[in-house]
Amino acid sequence: MSSEENSSEVESPRKLAERLGLSFNNLHLLARAMTHRSYVNEHPEILEDNERLEFLGDAVLDFVVGAWLYNHCPEMNEGELTRSRSALVRTEQLADFARQLGLDKAMRLGRGELAAGGHSRPALLCATFEALIGALYLEGGIPAVEEFISPLLEKAQDQTLVNLDASDPKSFFQEWTQAQKLGTPRYITVDIKGPDHARVFEVEVRVGEEIYGRGSGQSKQAASQAAAQAALERLGLI
Repeated sequence: MSSEENSSEVESPRKLAERLGLSFNNLHLLARAMTHRSYVNEHPEILEDNERLEFLGDAVLDFVVGAWLYNHCPEMNEGELTRSRSALVRTEQLADFARQLGLDKAMRLGRGELAAGGHSRPALLCATFEALIGALYLEGGIPAVEEFISPLLEKAQDQTLVNLDASDPKSFFQEWTQAQKLGTPRYITVDIKGPDHARVFEVEVRVGEEIYGRGSGQSKQAASQAAAQAALERLGLI
């Protein structure tokens, strides 16, 4: 079976553009946005995957979403704007945007990724959405990206921003680190004080090798929440 037959069920860049109402003069750019490196590994005639577009789209999204929030949420202070942007550009939210747009129909994945259910993996959906944003920026600049993403943000505002819950600092901090592509925070118990019946735990939260906050509590969970709270305060997110 030929490569063309293998990919016959994948939505073509032209059909994707028509379905989403996008004007792409360079359909090769859109095709690249949908191409995962696993597909390139199996098709040597394909010269480039979507990772560079993903990098560009990530940066564009930070700006466009920040500008959208600034203009649409005049009541928010800087910390609230930062928290809200983090919620809107986190992996799970961008993957949801990709599902809403049906990008899974157009993703070009290698056989291994297909077998592993790559079309439904949040990380791959998020990366594909970011690559699409990068391609849109190269094709039409910031105005094209703003026009495309505004309806998605308006819909997500009610579902995402209203549900931000300040009672869970650990979740907020993890959303922020993931949105910044810093990885998952680690909570490390650095000290335990007091007798068995009244112990006080000291916990540090680290991202990579950097200490972002420190907290104490009568359980590891309470101390971890306090450390995340300290990290958010340090960053000006609350």
